Amino acid sequence: MLLSTFGWTAFFEQRSTALREQGLEFGRVSWLSRGVYNLYTERDQRLARLSGRFYHHATLASELPAVGDWVAFRERHNACIIQAVLPRHSKFSRKVPGLTTEEQLLAANVDKAFLVTALDNDYNLRRIERYLAIAWESGAQPIVILNKADLCADVATRVAEAQRVTIGAPVYSISSLTGEGLLQLEREIAPAQTVAMLGSSGVGKTTLINRLLGKDAFATHPVRVGDDRGHHTTTARSLILLPSGALVMDTPGLRELQIWESDEGLERTFDEIETFAAQCAFSDCAHVTEPRCAVRAAVEQGRLSAARLENFRKLQRELSYLERRQDVSAQLAAKRRWRSINKAMRNFDKRG
Repeated sequence: MLLSTFGWTAFFEQRSTALREQGLEFGRVSWLSRGVYNLYTERDQRLARLSGRFYHHATLASELPAVGDWVAFRERHNACIIQAVLPRHSKFSRKVPGLTTEEQLLAANVDKAFLVTALDNDYNLRRIERYLAIAWESGAQPIVILNKADLCADVATRVAEAQRVTIGAPVYSISSLTGEGLLQLEREIAPAQTVAMLGSSGVGKTTLINRLLGKDAFATHPVRVGDDRGHHTTTARSLILLPSGALVMDTPGLRELQIWESDEGLERTFDEIETFAAQCAFSDCAHVTEPRCAVRAAVEQGRLSAARLENFRKLQRELSYLERRQDVSAQLAAKRRWRSINKAMRNFDKRG
């Protein structure tokens, strides 16, 4: 099959020349497990491993191949050895869960991000805003999917609420169970395009993928009665070729989604706040106690939701804290590197 079947575009062709001149072939990572990568290639699907040189020269986990990445490989003794990862045109990242300050790459080279939420107890406008900020930052086009419309008594009201906070991103209400709204959603997916499914456990991502495949290829589990919390039906990311020719990336349910870098994402998600802020009396207005604050005035006049402004502030604080942690981590890494260099120099002097 042609590489274009799996999303190869002029972007990757322009960045592959030097690698191609080295006699390397190209494939796209469809899943990985314990250091083994499954690749879509021109000939067939191939299993591959990283070259030792590549693995040991990668200083960050995000530099290693992720699902959706295009890689250059060489075949040796009937084994595929990955030599390099091609530049990404988009990446969906979060901070790793917990206290560690490190990037976790969720998806690479995604064209559209389906941000799936359910119209049950999972429905949360503030969470949708968080997903949107990360999606806009990724470089992919976000599309908000309100699933389980069959469980909602007033779908139109929920859609209108979501549309007020999803500036620039379309909103679709669907039911993966009954098929309601799927035809309209399928029009958003073109052959060779990559769509990532992102959302909490239990929102119906796997059921939706089964619908798009036209068969129950992946197991699903019912959510818990009482709190609508789902099981992790999907335990690993995978890239699936649909009958339509599009590619869909299934991802495990996200219980925690901390932003990694979202300056532009916050601006896109909260565009109207940025517009109001431009009218504040002071350019550095924090919209808290400053006089003649246009943002607070918009809240008082009912033109801006107080909850939306508070979520904007919360995400800004989270991003600022993360940036400070990243600076500290970079300083500690530099100190460790210099200690290693100095130790090596002392040992060299002793040998001399």
